[in-house]
Amino acid sequence: MKTIVVVGATGLQGRAVMTHLLADGRRVRAVTRDPDAAGARALALAGAELVRAEMDDVASLIAAAEGADGLFSVQPTVGSPGTPAGFSAEDEVRWGCNVADAAHAAGVRHLVYASLAGAGRHNTEKLPKNTINKWRIEQHIARLGLPATFLRPVSFMENYTGGYHLHDGTVATAFAADVPQQIVAVDDVGVFAALAFAHPGEWIGRAVDLAGDEVTPVQIAAAISEATGRPLPYVQIPIEAIAQIGEDFAFSYTWLNERGYRADIAFTRALHPGLLDLRTWLQRTGAAQIAGFLTAQDAAKQDQ
Repeated sequence: MKTIVVVGATGLQGRAVMTHLLADGRRVRAVTRDPDAAGARALALAGAELVRAEMDDVASLIAAAEGADGLFSVQPTVGSPGTPAGFSAEDEVRWGCNVADAAHAAGVRHLVYASLAGAGRHNTEKLPKNTINKWRIEQHIARLGLPATFLRPVSFMENYTGGYHLHDGTVATAFAADVPQQIVAVDDVGVFAALAFAHPGEWIGRAVDLAGDEVTPVQIAAAISEATGRPLPYVQIPIEAIAQIGEDFAFSYTWLNERGYRADIAFTRALHPGLLDLRTWLQRTGAAQIAGFLTAQDAAKQDQ
């Protein structure tokens, strides 16, 4: 039975990948900073072996990867929940390179790296910083000569399940109301990672942008409202307000409004016919997640 190491195991993508690998009967080694944390214990209950390691500690990563056939690598981006105070773009790149170095040192035969859609366009246009970070890690993996697959998802549907895009009874983002945005369910990243590990001969050397749907923010808000039975109108946040938070964030939204990810959804679906579109994702898990968040928000307001 092949052993797959999952770095970033307690995050959204890591958990999705673990779920599908375990369902495929893989032996899964979950790398975590804190094996006693609730999220890590849940992975152990699901059948994973927990291994303590830190992405800033290459020796611990090498030890975690020793003897493994494959390794899945994902790093948080600046602003991701749970990142350390002061976490920077350089930290993300260093962590991603550290994991690649560890996989190389341990002789891992297949690295699957969770990148970001658009990273392959680095040489043709100016990209948002979070995309450039992923491209830099991809380049490091390539320089090492690792047998690798780059999965490049677009924005996640799960961004619409909590405070990231849900504010005061509205769906609120800086996306232009009528500009289609590409989105994908996190679970489908897990599907593709499991596919890549199951068929390394077909997937090593590939970089694939992953998108499951393309809908305008107004359509997203309407679909969420219908699925939850609760009116959640779309409100566009002025780009100037985002710029006050950070110029990099403002550029990312402007880029997505003007250029966008441009993944080939038909191609993604051909590789994985069960690919989730927005409405199917809402029916399966999204609406319940959103309703839970809104109910908790309502309860918190009543307690104030």
